[in-house]
Amino acid sequence: MSHSFKETPHNAITDSGIARVIPCKSLTLQDPVKWLALAMGDMKRAPLHTAVYGVIFAIIPWLITLLVNMTGWHLIIMPAMVCFMLIGPFLAAGMYDVSWELQKGHKPTMSHSLRAMKRNAVNGWGFGVVLVIMMIFWLRVASLIHALYPPYLDETLSDLWPFLILGTLVGVVFSLVLLFISAFTQPILMERKVDLATALLTSINAVWLNKLPMLFWAGIVFVSVLLGFATAFLGFLILMPLLGYATWHAYIDTIETKKPRNYE
Repeated sequence: MSHSFKETPHNAITDSGIARVIPCKSLTLQDPVKWLALAMGDMKRAPLHTAVYGVIFAIIPWLITLLVNMTGWHLIIMPAMVCFMLIGPFLAAGMYDVSWELQKGHKPTMSHSLRAMKRNAVNGWGFGVVLVIMMIFWLRVASLIHALYPPYLDETLSDLWPFLILGTLVGVVFSLVLLFISAFTQPILMERKVDLATALLTSINAVWLNKLPMLFWAGIVFVSVLLGFATAFLGFLILMPLLGYATWHAYIDTIETKKPRNYE
């Protein structure tokens, strides 16, 4: 599958000399829609892999909810989420491998997809740790906001709205940070022999230079997650593989190579 090269924008981090950053291309608002269309094609061509990964990503939140309901111990959410944040990038790498193999004209296999999780594993684990640290910090800030709520106030909308607004704003900030550091990091680590810092800074740089298209993409992801929860996690059977494949195409479409990819 060939991808046309677009005009390369000014790369602020690269040109500053602060760190090594892989250049990116300019995106348009139509590109996220194209990534989803390509992902749908991958789903049709690899139905078994789509079903396996869809079931995995649907079972994980269902199990967390089941454990909470069975034990009544809501603190179990924290260790469960930490474990998921650690293994999530590796599971995503398996989906990226499916799209990559299809691009090469190969028939994807589960064994090859699972082996992809070990590619650049040290930096992959490092990325998982970064996500866990960010999640823990996010939860601590949320707990602080909750602690600031005066106990003598009634739980009415007029009393709650200042804290709801503050919590929402903090959530938006953390979500934007997560978008910057995670948009392309895992695909970069999977395809290229680079260190974690290079992958993270490349992702940050690419999102910064393509703010509107990437915010549109983030909105698609957010709505997909809401649909997954609204359907009692059944929506994740389709939505998570779709987003996984689309993320790979987003990476291929955005992050440049020194030479055009030629899979023939």
